[in-house]
Amino acid sequence: MRFINELHEGNRISGIYLCKQKQSAVTKNGKPYDSIILQDKTGVLDGKIWDPNSLGIDEFDALDYIDVMGDVTSFAGAMQVNIKRVRKAGEGEYDPADYLPVSENNADDMYRQLCDMISTVKNPYLNTILRKLFVEDQEFIKAFQGHSAAKTVHHGFIGGLMEHTLSVARLCDYMAGAYPLLKRDLLITAALLHDIGKTKELSAFPQNDYTDEGQLLGHIIIGSQMIHDLAKEIPDFPEVLENELIHCILAHHGELEYGSPKKPALAEAVALNLADNTDARMETLTEIFAADKGKKDWLGYNRLFESNLRRTGEV
Repeated sequence: MRFINELHEGNRISGIYLCKQKQSAVTKNGKPYDSIILQDKTGVLDGKIWDPNSLGIDEFDALDYIDVMGDVTSFAGAMQVNIKRVRKAGEGEYDPADYLPVSENNADDMYRQLCDMISTVKNPYLNTILRKLFVEDQEFIKAFQGHSAAKTVHHGFIGGLMEHTLSVARLCDYMAGAYPLLKRDLLITAALLHDIGKTKELSAFPQNDYTDEGQLLGHIIIGSQMIHDLAKEIPDFPEVLENELIHCILAHHGELEYGSPKKPALAEAVALNLADNTDARMETLTEIFAADKGKKDWLGYNRLFESNLRRTGEV
């Protein structure tokens, strides 16, 4: 088996992959085909079965491990595999650890760093709300440690949510030291809490897909509700402080068209939005270049950045 990040246009693959998604469709000419997404621990790959009723195409479902033979091509600037043969793999033919993408950072180390960050928050109400969630709630801690930060765009791997949260908190910590108008305790608390709703918006691996709650509400609203409920459990939690904290969560995407119910009105909300966007975009670039490692020419137009991307040359 060759891992997905090792594949290039023109390769022929023959190996076992996780079928993350499977959907039947019809071409413009009315011919049926299957569209699937293959996954291993290095990434995902779009696949097409153009003749699903042909000899050599066996029955399988989404989340099955499948033995695939096909040719890697390029379509619209992205790799795609045209599948010629496929069968459902049997137990013992694969190691599940090869198919679930995992953060390169140690989960225990990241959790210790997160707890260290919590200990720097001096406001008793904000420190308590953080500890109730990240220290005392074992069910939440397990979900948070194992979750991704997104379905595909950035940090879409086990531990991705914790990795992204730490990075955003570190950026906010820097800004709090550089700009005295920022209230550090509020900003750090908002940074650590800003994406907690993703533990309910996205399902656990291997699905890592939107839940009904995620589709209907989204992680921003879910996270805001979680914070409101936690604040009510803390005696005399100041209403103004709760509203300021929730505002930072509601506004952390920065723009209404990006899913935020409110645009930033507090300095801390502005800082959180900048930190969140910075880490998301830099991680996206990291993953784009990692997927095309060794390629020194232009990578093609990227819709997120609205630009043709290229590695920096040797300095």
